[in-house]
Order: sequence, then C-alpha cells, then structure tokens
Amino acid sequence: MQLGLEAEQDMVPVDHLLLPEAEALPALVVVRLANGLTHFGVAWRRHGPFVQIMDPATGRRWPACRRFLGELYVHTLSIPAASWRDWAGTPEFLGTLRRRWTLLGLSVPAAEEALAAALDAAHTELGPIEVLQYSPVPQREFMLPVLETTHADLTGPIEFSVYGPVAAVQQVLPGMRALGRGTVLFVNGGSAVVPHADRAGTSIAFAAESAYGHLLHDTLAGEGIHVGQLIIPGAIIPGHHRKDPAVLADTLWDMHRTRHGYRHFADDLDS
Repeated sequence: MQLGLEAEQDMVPVDHLLLPEAEALPALVVVRLANGLTHFGVAWRRHGPFVQIMDPATGRRWPACRRFLGELYVHTLSIPAASWRDWAGTPEFLGTLRRRWTLLGLSVPAAEEALAAALDAAHTELGPIEVLQYSPVPQREFMLPVLETTHADLTGPIEFSVYGPVAAVQQVLPGMRALGRGTVLFVNGGSAVVPHADRAGTSIAFAAESAYGHLLHDTLAGEGIHVGQLIIPGAIIPGHHRKDPAVLADTLWDMHRTRHGYRHFADDLDS
C-alpha cells in the first residue's frame, strides 16, 4: 500500500477479459505497439462490439473488441496447481466458461456437460476438488414479473440454478466422500428467501437450489462434508462494509473454515 491506495493484481486469459461474467473491467492492460514496444492503458468498459480505452498518450479511443484483443501483450506466469484449481472454481471463471459455450452455440445442458467434463479432467490431473462454490450471475431475462412468466420462461432459470449446481456437485462429491472432507457453498440473492413478484424466474429457481443445498447439508454432515448457503440481499457494492467483494470473499472463507449452519446472510434482507 502506498499513497493511501491498496492495489492488487489479477491476471485473466485474454478471451475472458471483455466478457461481463469475468468482472475484469476496468483493467490496466499492456498493448503491443507497431514498433514492437509495449504501452500501458486502461480498458474501461465494453460498448457492444467496441471497448472504451483510456490511453495516457492519445486519450479516449474505442477500438473494435477483436482488434483490441489482438493488440494485447500476453504475459504467461507459472502458478501452483492448487492456486489454479482455486481460481478455476470461482464464479467468474465458471460463468465466463458458460458464456463462451453459449457463444459457441451450445445449449445450457450441453454446457453443463462440458463443465462436468472439465471438472472431471481437473480431478484426474490435479487430484480431488475439496471446495466447490457455485454462484454464477443470473441473466436479466430470468427476472420477469410473475404474471408475465410462462412455463417456457422458467426453463433457463431452472437449468441455471438447479441443473447447473446438481451437475457440478455430482462431479466433485465422489472425491470429497473418498477423502472424508469437503465444502460446497451456494451463493444466492435475497429472492431465495423472500420471493419477489417482479423476479419470478430467479425466485422460483433460487428456492429450488436452496432446497437442494439444504438436503445436501443434512445428508452429508455426518461424512465431514459441509454444505452452506450465503444470501446476498441486493447488489454487491464495492466499499460496502458487508457487501464489498473482498468482505464477501472473507465471509465465504469463514463459512468454509467454521463449518457452522446452512444459511448465512451477508446483510439484512431489506438492505
């Protein structure tokens, strides 16, 4: 920490940088100039097929996303397998994978099958996964008023919040049971507890996910496997004393470490 500022560095794959699920923007980036030298800039925000760049040399510019990604200087870094495994289980990584699979034309079930295969490969190459956190961000189209929600509108939310976590748990649970330890954490919004009439899809699907998690909690407790749920009412707010991303990360870590109870609240439900 210097000058009263606390900073940290996160490295992400190039093809993850501009996807919203990665939550990587704004980001300090290094680009390759035509003369072969490198240059710093800030990738501020994506606007459709363009990305807003704050360039200290030329000011603001809006290159096409594909061109911008082609200009990036790619740095490689070797990390321990355990660190990669922790990162590969984050909602940002898993959510980005799902988005890329969707862009490739895969259906949600096919994407979940691909996720299961990836988790299985990680288990084979790196060993059993001991901690699983499931918390992808739901799509806006899942949040329709209840009187405008048809049975077809519930397909996406159910696939997202029920099929997804069940597929993930089924892949990691055998390894956890063999080890005799493990942690599964689900993260949901406040509508998992108090249904919201204007967000019918997530209210219904989150309730089903909550029930699944609670059943796992009661069933697996005797095997040394802890299953918990964190409810985050409202939005995640940087700088908030209880809903700042770093504070929430500490809360999840504490849930994993203390292994007490099923449902925890990041803040008051009416916050």
